[in-house]
Amino acid sequence: MAVLLHRLGHKAYQQRKLVLGIWLFVLAALITCVSIFSGKLDDRFAVPGTESQRALDSLSKTLPEGSGAGAEIVFTAPKGHQVTEAPYAATIARTVTEAKKAPQVSEVVDPRASGAVSADRTTAIVQVQYRVQSAQVRASSVDAIEDAAKAAEKGGLKTSVGGSVYSSKGVHVGPSEIIGVAVALLVLVVTFGSLLAAGMALMPALIGVAVGLAGLLALAPAVSISSTAVTLALMLGLAVGIDYVLFILSRHRQQLARGTDPKESIALATGTAGSAVVFAGITVIIALAALSVIGIPFLTTMGLGAAGAVLIAVLAAITLVPAVAGFAGSRLTPKPGSRAARRAADAEGSIGRTTMGTRWTKWVIAKPLLTVLAAAGTLLTLALPATEMRLALPDNGSAPHTSSERKAYDTISDTFGPGFNGPLLVLAETKNGTASASAQAGAQVAQKLRTLKNVKAVLPPQPTSDPGQSVITVLPASGPDSVRTGRLVRDIRKAAPDIRESTGASVALTGTTAVNIDVSNRLSDSLLPFVTIVVGLSLLLLMIVFRSLVIPVKAAIGFLLSVGASLGLVVAVFQWGWLADTLDVPHSGPVVSFLPIILIGVLFGLAMDYEVFLVSGMREEWAHTRRARQSVIDGARHSVRVVTAAALIMFTVFAGFFPLDDPLIKPIAFALAVGVAVDAFAVRMTLVPAVLALAGRGAWWLPAWLNRILPDLDIEGTSLQKTPATDQKEPQPVS
Repeated sequence: MAVLLHRLGHKAYQQRKLVLGIWLFVLAALITCVSIFSGKLDDRFAVPGTESQRALDSLSKTLPEGSGAGAEIVFTAPKGHQVTEAPYAATIARTVTEAKKAPQVSEVVDPRASGAVSADRTTAIVQVQYRVQSAQVRASSVDAIEDAAKAAEKGGLKTSVGGSVYSSKGVHVGPSEIIGVAVALLVLVVTFGSLLAAGMALMPALIGVAVGLAGLLALAPAVSISSTAVTLALMLGLAVGIDYVLFILSRHRQQLARGTDPKESIALATGTAGSAVVFAGITVIIALAALSVIGIPFLTTMGLGAAGAVLIAVLAAITLVPAVAGFAGSRLTPKPGSRAARRAADAEGSIGRTTMGTRWTKWVIAKPLLTVLAAAGTLLTLALPATEMRLALPDNGSAPHTSSERKAYDTISDTFGPGFNGPLLVLAETKNGTASASAQAGAQVAQKLRTLKNVKAVLPPQPTSDPGQSVITVLPASGPDSVRTGRLVRDIRKAAPDIRESTGASVALTGTTAVNIDVSNRLSDSLLPFVTIVVGLSLLLLMIVFRSLVIPVKAAIGFLLSVGASLGLVVAVFQWGWLADTLDVPHSGPVVSFLPIILIGVLFGLAMDYEVFLVSGMREEWAHTRRARQSVIDGARHSVRVVTAAALIMFTVFAGFFPLDDPLIKPIAFALAVGVAVDAFAVRMTLVPAVLALAGRGAWWLPAWLNRILPDLDIEGTSLQKTPATDQKEPQPVS
């Protein structure tokens, strides 16, 4: 791999105008495709093969308005008044008339017809039904409903609009993300000691992100892509793109400071640091692509979209960076006597000054057992809340307090009960298919459902276009994300055989709440197998790279500690509500159901990234000196600074997405930012050197028979020392 990348670096340097031109042409072509063939993003949650999805698909044909999106206009009368008073009733009637004129609306139900008037008559709900899913509802339609609601306020009523038409708000690029990139640029300036080098590090990363995003959006007309998938791709593309460029460019400048020819230097950097970048990128891509095996389309597009963004970031790092370095030439060389030049000398060990990485590593391994116990104990303590983690998909109850949908959600919950926000739909079907038999069986089914625990109300059966079908709405006594509601779903499905035997009707549970519960259950069931695959993959890959048994086991345990600590903090903040007001978290409740799997997939690749960069230098020192303890210190001399900068960049990029109000993206951004910080500083730069110091010479042991059968990936580029380099002024040592 190293030799191939070395040649690629040479070619990209020589053909820099062509390489840059190809990237810019591809970007322009993709942007043109997006502008001409723009498609809508699709935020539907579907679970193929489940009872709830089959029933929902059936209803989409026989009762489209029952399976489509819905909006709710909530009216609240002034204090001391009731919505049934003549002026207010007339205002509500006018609103119903105006709402019927909104595009795509199939039906608007007056609260007097549906009975959606509170017992104290202070609140009423107008139900708005669509024949399409929320992803297909146009913004103009929602705007029309909101305008109709605002007009009602002139009549003295307080209004808010909610419902399933409000979902993820799509791609977000705002001030917080821009600040995150600005902080990343500042970190690059401090790391390189050069504004030119920092700018040239940022440019390939941004071009790669632009190509990745444009490519993903260009697929929207042909492939179902969610807005969350686009935002995650943007988040990951920025973070890994900047980091990968940093790794290669820092090695390049270190070699330039030694006097290496610029062309040969960037080729060597691409062959050595670029090998680690490719290795780390492949691990992230594999872990993210593995999300597709779970069988949830929404999660598949998220995984594949993010994997595509990481792939583009890797390609940009190993092609665009050498090309950009070619334009800069020797201008990237640190000036003699500058801080960057001293750092290069420090990393090479040619001067006696002790670096920050050396001081930290010496302190960590002074009492390695104490360090291991303290670090592992702290991480295990942080992970404890994860044992009580509950998973669910967010709804309008997770929206900001000031939003219309959150106000509507809270008003409905307080006035009608929390279950009104998460009704369950029971599809009853009879064999003989006559309308009268279906109606009779539906009534009997409804009566049976009323006897179940945690059922607040069961509405009369509603016929569909199929004479043998009827739909029964069940209102739970608990909210849609409550454990009790999940138990009710199980109880209804458990009672289905008895209901069929006594009424002659087969029943299937569906609706948004049931689908969301099925999504969360499938994700929960997939979590352990997914972790097993990822940990097993890390053991195999690191064993191949470092020819060791101790290092893979240590890396896997450290990875699990990082994931556990991150999930523990997510539970404490988002589920328990600790520091929720301080961090502006609008709602405490179950954790987003696909967050743990996304976190595991992303953090796995990043952990392997840091592991390779830190330990490869230590292994190289061990190969040269055979001094176990000193190899740990000398190997960390340069790596600690680069990994620190990389972790800070990733942390700020992920944290830049945390202020968003999106209930899906906010906890993911928090989990990734915390996970990167914990893994880089507590695990890789603290636990790793301490464990290696404890293991001593045993850290680098691998049975001879296993060493013979494992392939050699040559991540560290040792083969380059044996391969004559073209256009090299004189042989240069590889650090």
